[in-house]
Amino acid sequence: MPEISRFLGIVIGMFPREHPPAHFHAVYGDYQITVDIESGEVTGRFPRRAVRLVLEWRELHREELMADWDLLQAGLPAAKIAPLE
Repeated sequence: MPEISRFLGIVIGMFPREHPPAHFHAVYGDYQITVDIESGEVTGRFPRRAVRLVLEWRELHREELMADWDLLQAGLPAAKIAPLE
């Protein structure tokens, strides 16, 4: 999974040419979730605090996430996105 951001032990990534809807993956230790970029819907298991952090980061970077999604769907590399500070 190409990494687009990393913060507080959470790795955010997207796979190239993935199925819709536009989404990203987050990994935290043994936990993994998938997050819909537009709705913020979360599937998978993650500690509550980590989910809140990921959703806060998503809200701050939604436009960049959609741009990365479009790049990957076109077969191009994704841009790095700033971590949550």
